[in-house]
Amino acid sequence: MREALREAAEAAAAGEIPIGAIVERDGRIIGRGRNRTEGEKDPTAHAEIEAIRQAAKALGGWRLTACRMYVTTEPCAMCAGALVLARVDKVYIGTPNAKGGACVSLYNLLRDDRLNHRVEAEVGVLRDECEHIMKEFFARLRSKKRARAEDDDQ
Repeated sequence: MREALREAAEAAAAGEIPIGAIVERDGRIIGRGRNRTEGEKDPTAHAEIEAIRQAAKALGGWRLTACRMYVTTEPCAMCAGALVLARVDKVYIGTPNAKGGACVSLYNLLRDDRLNHRVEAEVGVLRDECEHIMKEFFARLRSKKRARAEDDDQ
């Protein structure tokens, strides 16, 4: 999860929502990702998707069996669906996402019996650190907006 947090910090430094993800197999990181939606102008440029793409390329195929993902914030519906489709074994989630999470919060796509694969999930890995990076990012964003509003008023 510390590696995923490093990716999240890189995303924050680039002005992106600080979410980071890594895919690991046999103790080796085979995929890394961080949010790039703003920079890429791409709504699918999420950390999880980027990490899955890198891992699939590293393995030479789309099935990520025997792989685990570590992600700082609970994946959205798109990313949870990608985890299922990629056949990832387990996802370790730093902090839940009450507004958009599709693994344990709003939905549980990972364990839906109607789908052809189920992904185990563990929530709360380095939760305090994962929550902190998000809270810090949004506090800075709000502060910048307030400062701009004050400048506009003068």
